[in-house]
Amino acid sequence: MENTINEQTTAQVMTPEQFLEQYQGHRRLTRKVIESFPEKEFFNYSIGGMRPFSEMVKELLAIAVPGLTEIVTGNTSEFDENRDYGDTKAQFLEKWDQDTVEINKLWKQLSIARFQEVIKLFGQYEGTVLSNLLYFVDNEIHHRGQGYVYLRALDIEPPFFYDRS
Repeated sequence: MENTINEQTTAQVMTPEQFLEQYQGHRRLTRKVIESFPEKEFFNYSIGGMRPFSEMVKELLAIAVPGLTEIVTGNTSEFDENRDYGDTKAQFLEKWDQDTVEINKLWKQLSIARFQEVIKLFGQYEGTVLSNLLYFVDNEIHHRGQGYVYLRALDIEPPFFYDRS
């Protein structure tokens, strides 16, 4: 049995540090998308019944640090995407930047052995730590894509999708 656990914790395609860099690269790109929105449209623009981009960003903020905090500490919290991050785009960007720093701090507390551990994130989403972290990235890409649609509809050139610098 120990051999199986050892194989699971050492077999990898990328290191946790490389995964973090990929995740933070996506966050840097999402930040550029937030910056690209005019103030009013960030909070009010919608197409086809989708939420304004500010509401999508609230969801991303409600997942990243709270989810990673739960993974690191084991203390379950309730998912809450209705937190108040302010009423200006600048306040959202400030929170985004604070969370970027916090993610880096929390990540240092996450051992590679934990990635295959099964958890129930926010008390409701069961999967491995890795599958939950991949969801963080997938969900952000999904909502950033919606932001790209909004920007194009507003005649605003979005950032290049591959520019994660």
